[in-house]
Amino acid sequence: MQVNFKLAEEPDPQTAEKGRLLFAGETVFVKGVVAMSGLPDPDRMEVCFAGRSNVGKSSLINALTGTKALARASNTPGRTQEINFFTAGDELYLVDLPGYGYANAPLQVVEKWQRLLKQYLGGRQTLRRAFVLVDARHGIKKVDDEIMSLLDSSAVTFQVILTKADKVKEAERTAIIEQVRGALAKHPAAYPEIVVTSSEKGWGIPTLRALISTLE
Repeated sequence: MQVNFKLAEEPDPQTAEKGRLLFAGETVFVKGVVAMSGLPDPDRMEVCFAGRSNVGKSSLINALTGTKALARASNTPGRTQEINFFTAGDELYLVDLPGYGYANAPLQVVEKWQRLLKQYLGGRQTLRRAFVLVDARHGIKKVDDEIMSLLDSSAVTFQVILTKADKVKEAERTAIIEQVRGALAKHPAAYPEIVVTSSEKGWGIPTLRALISTLE
């Protein structure tokens, strides 16, 4: 059966308000984890964010939480080598996964990241959804496809978020969305909805907040 990966629509006012309230309180950095033994207690729902170098992951998390420097954007790709946990209120963990696709990272460092990532994705019962960030200027690349295959094998539902959508013209964006749809059709764990965002312009942020607030 052909899956139609539609674009996420704006939420109705009630759901939008639920999303706003979820992120209206203080968002706090809990800890950075480098081994499974360091994970915080699984006492609440969590969602995680994955993306390759310079995809705009830190900017998206900051926009989502309404803060300016919660997740630090670094000019040095690969500087963040930990799984970073943040609380959003009393009921949610936001999990910032180590970036991937670094050409300059030592092989042993990459292997360590991959090992930790596999363990986390396969063993975290409170993880409700993974968000895979894809740059709207480039579409899905080989490294994105690899992380999606890892999510497939870990049986973790993932949803694609297009970032930096304001950086491309509408015709180019439409072509990229079609490329993303085609790539997602090969992944059984892909959620059939794409969220188009711009952290700079605020596009899609209320939609993403509302979406997270409806997960159970």
